[in-house]
Amino acid sequence: MCDTIVALGNSTSDGSVIFGKNSDRQPNEPHIMVRVPRKKHDLSVEKNLNATYIQIPQVEDTNEVILLKPSWIWGCEMGWNEFGLNIGNEAVFTKEKYNNDGLTGMDMIRIALERCKSSKEAVDLIVNLLETYGQGGNCGYEKQFTYHNSFLIADMQSAWVLETAGQYWAAKQITDIYCISNCLTIENDFDICHPDLVKHAVDKGWCKGEKDFNFSECYSDGLYTYFSGSKKRRNACETALENEKGHIGANTIKALLRSHNSELNGKLFKRHSIKSVCMHGGGLIGDQTTGSYIASLNDKKCTYWVTGASAPCISVFKPLWLTETMPVFNEDQQDDAITYWKARERLHRMILAGVIDLDPYMEERNRLEKNFDNTVENLAVSKVSESELTEVSLEAFKAEDELINKVLSQYDGSTKELKTKGNWYFNHYWMTQNRKL
Repeated sequence: MCDTIVALGNSTSDGSVIFGKNSDRQPNEPHIMVRVPRKKHDLSVEKNLNATYIQIPQVEDTNEVILLKPSWIWGCEMGWNEFGLNIGNEAVFTKEKYNNDGLTGMDMIRIALERCKSSKEAVDLIVNLLETYGQGGNCGYEKQFTYHNSFLIADMQSAWVLETAGQYWAAKQITDIYCISNCLTIENDFDICHPDLVKHAVDKGWCKGEKDFNFSECYSDGLYTYFSGSKKRRNACETALENEKGHIGANTIKALLRSHNSELNGKLFKRHSIKSVCMHGGGLIGDQTTGSYIASLNDKKCTYWVTGASAPCISVFKPLWLTETMPVFNEDQQDDAITYWKARERLHRMILAGVIDLDPYMEERNRLEKNFDNTVENLAVSKVSESELTEVSLEAFKAEDELINKVLSQYDGSTKELKTKGNWYFNHYWMTQNRKL
């Protein structure tokens, strides 16, 4: 379960395109940050690339990319490339058959980031990948989970939403703001689609013809979509963006990614909620937000904010720029990347168990972020060198490390011994997760 958001320049405070996403996955699944440099491939030797489950032909040149991804998946839940192209995906549930092989939606994101420069180019490539290789394969970490995909795709000037159901798809260009969640959102307002999209729905008896065709209504699996809580989360995101239209900035998206459904009032860290944008695990249905990021895109300076951690409501958003030196892991540093995420996950589990005083931690977290915000705001109105941007990022990551280490030192017991403060099932759920972690 996830939520992805975009606001074009006509809706933001400074004319930048603002993009954001929470990745909701199984709570013990490390969500890591990986940098892959621009590469030239010798196709006589490196004919194919190995995606998660299948091989496809390699291309001669691939772009530099930053991937925010489940540690065991080749692709990514969200990411960006050297041209400012950003993509995030969602699991969607449809009436079409689920396949056990093919490219995962996360594979398609990485391939598009490695090979494309613009949002429309990425739409066209993902459609081609879908039609050539199909989509499928288990995307669950500790349990089987296969789904179809929707994508939100943005560059510095434009954005598209692309939604799929098996081999069928529809896409439309975004005009101001848009949010996707775990449901099909395109109705009859698409700009391009699979040539047999309407005919297939008619043949299946889902509609009578083009006049009453609605992609979302015809192709959605209503039961799974309902229990995903996606419409509640999407409505919360849309309402917030509509209310802030013309004034949307990175902090608008930050607050939204941290937001909770009212059912958690007074019960935060004591129960789960699949209806919250900041999703908390602990129930029969739903996942945990395991990673979050925000992008502010313009032709002067693209700025990215990442948590590298679960639960954005308690995590630290740190600024990044695509510079030669970045506090992000290389592909051959997989173990280090997992260790980084697990340290922050230990903090999350300690908060669930109530073994630290949350208020002082949150005060310090907020102070750090305010300092980061002020620094980035000052950078936006001045000319700065790449080395200065690098220094700001490194200092931000260092400051967060110091805070995390200070808090972790308050508890020297095993994660397996931690007990939460919720109801019986919530406690059992997290005790099981703690033992596995």
